[in-house]
Amino acid sequence: MAVIKGLEWTFDTVASTYEKFRPGYVEELYQEIFDYMPISESSRVIEVGIGGGQATLPLLQTGCELTAVEYGAHFSELCREKFKDYPKFSVIISKFEEAEFERNVFDLVFSASAFHWVPEEIGYPKVFSLLKNGGVFARFANHPFRDKGNPALTEEIDRIYGKYYYKFYNRKQEVPQEYSEDQANNRALIAGKYGFVDIRYAMFQRTRTFSAKEYITLLGTYSDHIAIEETMRTEFFAKIEEAINNHGGTMTIYDTMDLQLARKPKE
Repeated sequence: MAVIKGLEWTFDTVASTYEKFRPGYVEELYQEIFDYMPISESSRVIEVGIGGGQATLPLLQTGCELTAVEYGAHFSELCREKFKDYPKFSVIISKFEEAEFERNVFDLVFSASAFHWVPEEIGYPKVFSLLKNGGVFARFANHPFRDKGNPALTEEIDRIYGKYYYKFYNRKQEVPQEYSEDQANNRALIAGKYGFVDIRYAMFQRTRTFSAKEYITLLGTYSDHIAIEETMRTEFFAKIEEAINNHGGTMTIYDTMDLQLARKPKE
């Protein structure tokens, strides 16, 4: 589903469920980052939009100093507890565009499935200003796609979305499209508009399988689904759960993870 601006607040209302049901990222993605920019105990790192901390641990395990900026107070408290054994970890409760940091001192700024909430014309220049010369911005995200192996189920779910989701938002129904390499490349090229160099991208795939109950719990962590009026949302989710149970009892999600890397010039 498309990002609907102004719904950033919704995630913090389901912080514990989000932390449990939203996925982390594959090891190969982090290796791509570390090959591009080695991170060690002497490194200073910012994470933009930590959420439930799904992307954080591999960075903390390098021993770096990691400061997360997170708009949600519940998420911030959850992550303080989750990573309490890492003394060089801290959280600032703020929108990234409003948070204040030292400039020209950070080795890495990264954001996992969160940077789309930051206005491009504010976010990229701010990241650039925080990085030291040669520092790196890593932007990555997960893009789930519906069950490709069960067309009868996806057709029924499309009908349900038309009746509830698109009706609520008063929008023309769209045919879901799997995230593409062109989209990943175009996202990577944005950084070039703001002075970054050595731009590259990579893509990774995996599948996840959910029971009907698990899947609607996952849907309840999506901002545009949380914002649907409660009575309608309850009926909407019940219909999806029923559809999954009528078509084999499981929903397999095909994930595409894209990573964009860009460097502040070394001089």
